[in-house]
Amino acid sequence: MQFATSAIHAGQAPDPMTGAVINPIYMTSTYHQASPGEHKGFDYSRTNNPTRQSLETCLAALEGAAFGLAFASGVAASSAVMNLLGQGDHVVVGDDVYGGTFRLFDKVFTRYGLSYSWVDAANPAAVRAAIRPETKMIWVETPTNPLLKLVDITALASIANDAALMLAVDNTFATPYLQNPLSMGAHLVIHSTTKYIGGHSDVVGGAVLTNDRTCHQNLKFHQNAVGAIPSPFDAWLTLRGVKTLALRMRQHELNAAQVAAYLCQHPAVVEVHYPGLPQHPHHGLAKRQMRGYGGMVTFTLVGGFDAAKIVGQRSKLFTLAESLGGVESLMCHPVTMTHGSIPESQRLERGITGGMLRLSVGIEDIDDLIADLDQAFDGLSEA
Repeated sequence: MQFATSAIHAGQAPDPMTGAVINPIYMTSTYHQASPGEHKGFDYSRTNNPTRQSLETCLAALEGAAFGLAFASGVAASSAVMNLLGQGDHVVVGDDVYGGTFRLFDKVFTRYGLSYSWVDAANPAAVRAAIRPETKMIWVETPTNPLLKLVDITALASIANDAALMLAVDNTFATPYLQNPLSMGAHLVIHSTTKYIGGHSDVVGGAVLTNDRTCHQNLKFHQNAVGAIPSPFDAWLTLRGVKTLALRMRQHELNAAQVAAYLCQHPAVVEVHYPGLPQHPHHGLAKRQMRGYGGMVTFTLVGGFDAAKIVGQRSKLFTLAESLGGVESLMCHPVTMTHGSIPESQRLERGITGGMLRLSVGIEDIDDLIADLDQAFDGLSEA
């Protein structure tokens, strides 16, 4: 099946009992067993639940994966992947990642004996140079957050295979509609389904997809043992959202491209990051690796933090808020919001400054979005 068809039908056959077209929400904690150990594949809802299983089947189909697991959040999914590792193991991580990922790795898993090297993952040579004898995994986002750099998945997969490492790719920004890392050699794909997959800013979740049976079984063990699972209602909401992912991503991209073009010509803007711009340093890679450029745009204002604060306060359709990927447009100030957990010196080294704003461009009418930016920027060019 093609993508849009799979999003609606994979794992979502009509209910065999009633014929209901939409999958039921199985709000049960436990299941009847005909005799000890004899059941219908479900014994306890932390271990498995029919609604969650439908979501996992659907997401696996969209990523071209043999196996999928759903979690209570994107960070819970990331934690499950880190649980594949053990004390003394080392991970090479792209240096431009979600601040919550940095916090999880740097402040939580280092306490349990894991170590991390932060490198520019857009430079494969830097990734290769960071590998140690104790390295077990390479972890990247592409496009990255918030600078929207592109990471060459095929090149890193080759490096990972040469060194017998796992390559984990956070595919949240691109979504499976625009990019499928497993097809390029990645071993694990991670999503915050809170974002584009859910798509309506009303549910938090995460997922891990893989083709490796042993890896899946290990992840499944930790999903059950740790218990960071989505509720049946959360799984149902995410399934409802994913049905329109193809439609939404097309409109997100159309709007984002026009917003990026508008920002490029505005005198108050000093720099625009969007992979669809011909001047983006990784535009060629984006054309080869992705089926589109996505709905995220990051830019920096001439007036620095003060200008960013003014724009954040003035914007009306671009709501100043955490998160991304919903139908509504959101504006984020990474330094004080999503990336506040990263030390200032590291943020500045990576180019994340006080004048930077990250836009999750929604599916509203583009003329209204441009008008909102116009009024928010009014007078800034003279600053």
